[in-house]
Amino acid sequence: MNNIQQNARVGQNVLRTRGYPPKPSRPRPFTPAVTRARDAALMRGNAEARQLATILCEDRPGHHPTIVLGGFVPDSTEQVFLLRRMLFQSGSVYYLNYSRRGFSLELLCAQLDDLVEELTVLRNQRPVIFTVSFGGGLLVEWLRRTRAGQRRTEISGAILVSPVACVGDVLDPAESKPATLTARALKPYFDPPEKMSHSVVERSQAIFSKMFNAGAQNRDALLGLMDAEEIEHFLEGVMVSIKGLDYAGASERVRALGQFVEPDEWSAPDLAVLAEAPTLILYAESEGTVLTGNSPTRAALNSDLVRLFPQGECRVVTGGASPVQHASLIFHHHQFLPHVANFYKELRTGKVSVAA
Repeated sequence: MNNIQQNARVGQNVLRTRGYPPKPSRPRPFTPAVTRARDAALMRGNAEARQLATILCEDRPGHHPTIVLGGFVPDSTEQVFLLRRMLFQSGSVYYLNYSRRGFSLELLCAQLDDLVEELTVLRNQRPVIFTVSFGGGLLVEWLRRTRAGQRRTEISGAILVSPVACVGDVLDPAESKPATLTARALKPYFDPPEKMSHSVVERSQAIFSKMFNAGAQNRDALLGLMDAEEIEHFLEGVMVSIKGLDYAGASERVRALGQFVEPDEWSAPDLAVLAEAPTLILYAESEGTVLTGNSPTRAALNSDLVRLFPQGECRVVTGGASPVQHASLIFHHHQFLPHVANFYKELRTGKVSVAA
């Protein structure tokens, strides 16, 4: 039995023994009752309706609902597919799936403003914001804007998995030629506009598809985590989200990454990024396929975590014989699950551990 199959068997046991049998995801479209920030952003003329994220929800009882901000691809619904059953124990799960026809950082932050307000004010629930890769940068930007507006961050916690919070995390300016597949996919988007073309999008789609298929190629391993119907549903969702991106959708997502500021600009010396709520930051043991060796975000979190996130804890997720890859919440689900499950358990019991 190879390493992937062994890990899949372990993951299957974790799922079954913890009572989290994977079931097909059936999120429903969510129509927000609060739209003030979204409407204001559209009225200002800096964003368009085509850039609105789609909000989906799987409704469950509980005081700590989860808002999921995914990475570049695939959609949020696919990225936490195997974690959903555990997340449901704390409340509903809201997925923000970025538009395939465009992206606006201002509009996304406005939609997040509205959703958090609706949950906290109308439903008396304090959500956890769960982010993956690029979603971590979106969260940091939203927190910065919230603080700049002198508003309190009304969330119960935050999770950042393999955060990409500035361009330097994935593109090393000292490298003449990109060293990773991710860097090769993203670098052309930062070339002069006259060099951009639809072929750039097609190449990046091919690269992201290749990266995903590298983990999905062993169908026997996937069968240890999902049944055949779930696999087909999941794989189809991932491929649709990658190949469905149009020119504007892809380029505007990358442009948003270019708007993220470096960690030394995240906050004033006496201000934290998130002081009001516990934060769990999880890096994979093998981030080198995506993150640069001198990732500014990772360096800042390693050296200045207590100031940036006073209630924060940063851990490295390891996988033994099969090294855990960047944001690998599907293929290394069983390694991430204990960390995430414990964070939610501590929220529910009010006993949150903080690393000094």
